[in-house]
Amino acid sequence: MLLAIFIISIVLLMLLIIKFKVNPFLALIFISILIGFATMMNPTDISSNIASGFGSTMTSIGIVIALGIILGQLLYETGGTEEIANLVLRKVGMKRSPLALAITGVIVAIPVYFDAAFIILVTIAKQLSKKTGIPLARFVTALAVGLIVGHCVIIPTPGPMAVCGNVNAPVASFVFYGLVTGFIAALIGGVLFSKLTVKKFFPDQCGLKAEDVEIGTKSEDGERASGVLAIGLILLPIILILLGTVVSTVVGDSNPTLTAACAFIGDKNVALFIGVVVAIFALKKYFKRPLDDILTEAAGQAGMVLLITGAGGSFGAIINATGIGDYIVNIMSNFNVPLIILGFVLSQILRAAQGSATVALVTTSAIVAPSIASMGASPVLVGLAICFGSVGLSLPNDSGFWVINRFAGFSLPDTIKGWTVNGFVAGLAGLVVVLIMSFFNLPGLY
Repeated sequence: MLLAIFIISIVLLMLLIIKFKVNPFLALIFISILIGFATMMNPTDISSNIASGFGSTMTSIGIVIALGIILGQLLYETGGTEEIANLVLRKVGMKRSPLALAITGVIVAIPVYFDAAFIILVTIAKQLSKKTGIPLARFVTALAVGLIVGHCVIIPTPGPMAVCGNVNAPVASFVFYGLVTGFIAALIGGVLFSKLTVKKFFPDQCGLKAEDVEIGTKSEDGERASGVLAIGLILLPIILILLGTVVSTVVGDSNPTLTAACAFIGDKNVALFIGVVVAIFALKKYFKRPLDDILTEAAGQAGMVLLITGAGGSFGAIINATGIGDYIVNIMSNFNVPLIILGFVLSQILRAAQGSATVALVTTSAIVAPSIASMGASPVLVGLAICFGSVGLSLPNDSGFWVINRFAGFSLPDTIKGWTVNGFVAGLAGLVVVLIMSFFNLPGLY
């Protein structure tokens, strides 16, 4: 009965979001209430679990989401996002420009949300296609897959940060292994697989002649922030988080004052706050409008993201409180399915069901987390598997699907071939790398 309730709830969630166009926040809260009543929970317990799930998720990543969106908005306003692409292109070379766009996507997605980042950078993808004669689909795929991998796997992006907190993984280890596996997955799914399949999937785009076009857009309103500065501002919070953990490990109790100071600076919320403050001063001369206007716009973007993410936490809390989560884990355990694969599969199902990668990450990690210690699994590897599960199977219930469809000028079948399939391959590649890592006693995994 618990399994039936879970399956029916997922189907209803898909119908509400896809068929009836219900806002994901309202749909998730409604389905959470239905699950509570279907499993005969006390009404008071239903409301308290929904509230506590929402609250615990916001405690974990609410500030991170807000600060991350502010940092992304600052980079967008000052032209830093496009300059990162130009810098990577110069370093990687025009011949390997699809690889350059994939790398750019992974980096830019850390502070800038997927939809906005793709809209900003897709113009460069189109210009590169004309300049090199390489099919546009390869550039679009490389960019989009790089962006979704960065969005779903690399801390301090909110989704993976929530996973890291829920599974109680060491933050520094999660950052390091997330970067390593993320770049590998983006390379395989966004660059290599696209190169192998472009003649079959997009024959009409092959055989184009190169044209002499400029890459990027000219700034008519003044100077832009450099690509080096923009990348430095993105990496600053990551370095602070890593520093806090490294110092705590190396110094330990020998210098408690230094350890405490670095642990404070390396806290995810403090590190991102420092990153935003440094960005404001470093980018101040590039602002084209008042800082208050930029922050107000960022706050508007953060509002719905916070609501949907919090509702994902409520959904996960209800699933655990009703016993559905334990039941699913027990079923998979009876079939000897490793927790790494279970996390990947559940995340993939939830991603396909309701569209939001962040909600899939929050919900799946809440379901799987209680079983990690009892099964002796690595919280880092299970967490990364969950992250890679949310990378693929972007369907028409995902806003990113339509952003790619419209701004890349793709048809619906082309969007599935160039985005959905390649995203799935990238996620699967990430899972394979994680499974390979599980056979080795690498440092920081437990």
